[in-house]
Amino acid sequence: MNLQKIHNVYFIGIGGIGMSALARYFKLIGKSVSGYDKTESPLTRDLVAAGIEIHYEDDLKMVPESYFDSERTLIVYTPAVPTSHSGYQYFLNNDFEVKKRSEVLGVITKDTFCLAVAGTHGKTTTSSILAHLLKEAGTPMTAFLGGISEDFDSNFFFQGDEYSVVEADEFDRSFLRLYPDVACVTSMDADHLDIYGNKDELRKSFEAFVAKIKPEGKLFVRKGLPMKGLTYGIEDDSDYCIRNVQIEQGAYVFDLHTPETTLFGVKFNKPGRHNLLNALVAFAMAEQTGASIDSLAEALNTFKGVQRRFSYKIKSDDFVFIDDYAHHPTEINAVYEAVLEMHPNKKTLAVFQPHLFSRTKDFADDFAESLSKFDSVLLLPIYPAREEPMFGITSQWLSDKIKNPNKKVIEKSTIIEEIKKQKPEIVITMGAGDIGLEVSKIQKEFEYAN
Repeated sequence: MNLQKIHNVYFIGIGGIGMSALARYFKLIGKSVSGYDKTESPLTRDLVAAGIEIHYEDDLKMVPESYFDSERTLIVYTPAVPTSHSGYQYFLNNDFEVKKRSEVLGVITKDTFCLAVAGTHGKTTTSSILAHLLKEAGTPMTAFLGGISEDFDSNFFFQGDEYSVVEADEFDRSFLRLYPDVACVTSMDADHLDIYGNKDELRKSFEAFVAKIKPEGKLFVRKGLPMKGLTYGIEDDSDYCIRNVQIEQGAYVFDLHTPETTLFGVKFNKPGRHNLLNALVAFAMAEQTGASIDSLAEALNTFKGVQRRFSYKIKSDDFVFIDDYAHHPTEINAVYEAVLEMHPNKKTLAVFQPHLFSRTKDFADDFAESLSKFDSVLLLPIYPAREEPMFGITSQWLSDKIKNPNKKVIEKSTIIEEIKKQKPEIVITMGAGDIGLEVSKIQKEFEYAN
C-alpha cells in the first residue's frame, strides 16, 4: 500500500474512536477524507466541523463521486461494521484497496520510532500519559489514542512524525499489524473470548505481539505477568518502581526508582493505584526517546486525564460524581479501590451498563462479585454493540447473581430519579456503551443541587 499515491480516504465506521483518529491524520496530511457511520455522535460532529464529509445511510449514492476512482482511493473499515454493509461489499468486489484500521495504522507507524501500549486494561490512559509526556518534552511525535485526552481535547495529536504513540489493541488481533520499537504489556486478563475462545489463546496472541518488537527494542511488563522484559511495579523490586506513596490534597506524591537513579517527590493527580502503574510505565517508555527524566517527572504532575477514565464530574464536600469507562470486572475493582482510597467511609452508588452479551456471559460471576462491593448498584440493560442478543443473558440475570441486596435493574430514562431516591455521597457511572451520553445530564441535574 503506497500512501503517496492515495488521494481519497473513505472510512466505513468513521465515528469509532480509533477510526476518527486516523481520519484526522489523513486530513492533516492533505488527503480528501469522507466516511460513513451508523449514527451521528459527538465524534462525528467534531469531524464534520474539521471539514470531513460524513453520511449516515448505507447508500453508495451518498459517497462523493471522486472516491470511485479505485487507483486513488483507500477504503478503511472497522471490524465493528457488518460484512453485509453494501459499501464494504462494493469496494471489496471492485478492486479497491480495502484495509482494516489496524493495517493502516501499522503502515503509517512502520517507519517511525513506534511506542506501542498493549494490555487488556490501561491502554488508553497509558498512551495518553505517554503522549502528554512526549509533548511536554518537545518530542516530534504523532499520537493515535483510544479516548479523548483532556490535555489535547482530542484522540489525535501531531507534533512531528519521528516518533509515534499507538494503542496495541488485542481485539481481533489488531496489534499484530504493528512494528513496535518499544512496547509495554499492562495486563493480560481474560477478555474478548468471543474472539479468542479461552485465556490461553489470548496469551499466545500477546506473545506473538511481543515477538514483533524490533531486535534492538525494549519491552516493559507489569510485575507478575508471565513475560520477560523490564518490570515495573509499586513497592516491590521491579526495574522501574514507585515507593513511599503518600496522598496529599487528593494527589499522589512518591519516589520513582529507575535502574539508574531515583526521583524524589514526584506528583501525579489521577486517583487509583492502577493509574499510578500506568503513569510509571508511560514514564519508562518516554525515557527511551532520550527525553530528560526531570522534564518527564514534571510532566507527570500536569497530566489532566482522559475523558471517561475516573473523570470527576462533580467534586464537593457533600457529593462526588465520577464517570469511568470500566467494562470488565478487573476495571470495576480498580475503580472501587480508587474510590475507597480517595473517599473512605462514603456511601457509594454504582450505575453500570454491561457491554456485550458475550462478555456479560463469560464473566457474570466476576461482575457480580465486583459490583457487590459498592453500597448500592443500578444496572442498565446490556449494551449490544456489535452483537445480537443471547437467550437468557440479561441485566436481570446478572442482577440475580449480585449478593448485595441494594440492587435494581433500571432504564436509562430513570437514572436521575433513582439517584435521588438513593441519596448517595458518591455516584459512579461505568460502562463502555452509550451510558457516556447520560453523564452530562446527571452532572447538570446535581451540579448545583449539592
